[in-house]
Amino acid sequence: MEPNLKEIERIISAALAEDIGKGDITAELLIPESATAKLSFVNREPIVVCGMGIVPLVFKQLSASIKITAHAKDGDSVPVRTTLLDVHGPARAILTAERTALNLMQRMSAVATLTSRYVEAVRGTKAVILDTRKTMPGLRDLDKYAVRTGGGRNYRMRLDDGILIKDNHIALSGSITQALKLAIAGNHAGLPIEVECDTLAQVEEALAAGAKAILLDNMSLDELRSAVRLASGRATLEASGNVTLDTVRLIAETGVDCISVGRLTHSALSVDIGLDISVSS
Repeated sequence: MEPNLKEIERIISAALAEDIGKGDITAELLIPESATAKLSFVNREPIVVCGMGIVPLVFKQLSASIKITAHAKDGDSVPVRTTLLDVHGPARAILTAERTALNLMQRMSAVATLTSRYVEAVRGTKAVILDTRKTMPGLRDLDKYAVRTGGGRNYRMRLDDGILIKDNHIALSGSITQALKLAIAGNHAGLPIEVECDTLAQVEEALAAGAKAILLDNMSLDELRSAVRLASGRATLEASGNVTLDTVRLIAETGVDCISVGRLTHSALSVDIGLDISVSS
């Protein structure tokens, strides 16, 4: 599923406005208006590519005459020093847009690359890698798309996509049983309902109250295995909390159905993509 085009255009417009301000003074002073250039995006490390459809939209907002030649597609795993795409056109517009385009592509490729590592780490188990809402503010559509590109799956896009009863909701509702009762009774839209459990006793209570999806928060491997036995297929089980590449395989092998990883979007380090520019005719 591609990201929402209207939302992407909004993100790009905001990012360009943030970077350009009143104008690209340096380019206007140094570069003739008639000058043309070629700009190549080249990765300096192995990556999973993401953002190939975003980069052209950035440049096109500044000049409709800019031409993009793609040499890869989103989801490709490429070796170091692959030319990902070439940008041809008015030099001023290319220079003005390059940082915004690069920032977005580095971010998206970082999330896709990190996600692919988690997906690969659990290969052969039934566990699915999920993202969370711990995305970069203002970039959620891009972050979520990058997770999908890396082979992961999206959990909730927004708070209105599902009912997730967390510990604070339980504390204010009185109990897991009461929280589930209220959620089920008021769920006229038929949204998915999931309840967070910190202990095996809470898992038992949630199952008894009719929970069909349970988030197992920061449980040990032994506790996760016990929760799988308790549920015995009656509810989908999601493991969450401080999941790393070193631990995700062990978590998957406990038999849980999915593993949510906040690090996919809150800790992805931008990949190294360089820009090579030359004068073109």
